[in-house]
Amino acid sequence: MDSSMKRRTLLKVIVLGDSGVGKTSLMNQYVYKKFIRQYKATIGADFVTKELQIDDKLVTLQIWDTAGQERFHSLGAAFYRGADCCVLVYDVNVLKSFETLQNWHEEFLKQADPADTEAFPFILLGNKIDIDGGNSRAVSERRAQEWCAAKGNIPYFETSAKEDYNVDEAFLCVAKTGLTHEHEQDIFPSYFKGISETVSEAEQRGGCAC
Repeated sequence: MDSSMKRRTLLKVIVLGDSGVGKTSLMNQYVYKKFIRQYKATIGADFVTKELQIDDKLVTLQIWDTAGQERFHSLGAAFYRGADCCVLVYDVNVLKSFETLQNWHEEFLKQADPADTEAFPFILLGNKIDIDGGNSRAVSERRAQEWCAAKGNIPYFETSAKEDYNVDEAFLCVAKTGLTHEHEQDIFPSYFKGISETVSEAEQRGGCAC
């Protein structure tokens, strides 16, 4: 098929998880191939884009990075709706970040309100597997896989944003999975407008919890 005839598809991906698990680092590694050692908490929500080709489709991933702090949960429905895939991230070295996955999973389904909650695509990433050579792990790979199995066998990847391990593979799976919920429309203007206003209000109430 001639490249000019290929269909361009926009996929909206939401990345959720506790603050500090490496959501922004994973996105920066995937899109920009860089890892920033200094941690700075995300304020509200931000997004990056990445183009790739899957079979005969040109796919643009619009990946939304969200703050893990409780006070930003009110951003909710403004950008959850219209999502094609949700990526849940936890730190394999921090048990609490794994235990809160259930809350993030439920929060997304509540706010996004997809037509079929059972079939909506999720992907789980266990990040920071490089730390201490894996000796400081608090969550085993088997436990994570069991959690995924209980959620309808959602895909699971163990990643390291710092070492760029499994990052491309994970987001390729995100893209392929998201194609099942594709939206061939530009959702940027309305969603970003709502997010900008909400983030501005959040910033006025209190700054970054670095």
